[in-house]
Formats: sequence, structure tokens, C-alpha cells
Amino acid sequence: MSGFVDSLQEPRTPYISPKRLSQALGVKVANLAQLTGVHRNTLRNPASERLQGRMREMVKVISAATELTGDVDKAIYWYRNEPIGDYDHRTAAELVADGQVEAVLAFIRDLENGARGRSSPASARTRSSIAI
Repeated sequence: MSGFVDSLQEPRTPYISPKRLSQALGVKVANLAQLTGVHRNTLRNPASERLQGRMREMVKVISAATELTGDVDKAIYWYRNEPIGDYDHRTAAELVADGQVEAVLAFIRDLENGARGRSSPASARTRSSIAI
């Protein structure tokens, strides 16, 4: 896992690189502003504490999903694309962008612990796709 996190470091700084994170997520840097909930001009200042905090939240969720799946690419795909039935079919990325990081982490912890949550078909599908 640390290889993924290490790959995101802005060279010669203690910061996450917006460019490297956008590449890992497969989005344009401008779209990263939307995913992090910051103005696009903020991306030009990787040291921005607001930006760093939002990117750390994203990395935290992707790291937790990677621990569950064992595959960072699968975790990123899940993060960006898989609707979570227990949260009105919103993706983890949408939830994190809205500041619901702890809810997503709790969902992942429930999956790790084998919890079923609400027994909707969508949540069962999400569990099976992320827990493979």
C-alpha cells in the first residue's frame, strides 16, 4: 500500500501531488478540483492545507478499499464508479466530495467485518465487487 501513497508525493515536498493523484484516478487535474471540492485555481498550490486535507481523505478511503480488495486498481475503480446502495446509490467519490469520509470508511469496515448492512441488492453487489 505504501507504494501507492508514495507514488502520489509531490517531488521534494511532504505533499500529495494533485497531478499524480489525478493520474492515479484517471481524471484531468481540472476534474480533481470537483472531486476535492476546491476551486480549480487551488490546485496550483499543492501546499494548500484545504487541498491537502481533501486529498488525504480520498487517499485514506482508497487505501482502506485497497486493503479490502488487495488491488489498488480495483479499489480506485470501486471508489469512482460503484454506487453504494446504502447511501442512495452514490459512489464513494461523491460521498467523500460531500465530506462523508467517515461514512464511507464505516461502510468499508462493515464489509471487512462481514456485516450485511441493509440487505438491498445494490449493497450486496457492492460488497461482492469490493470484497473480491
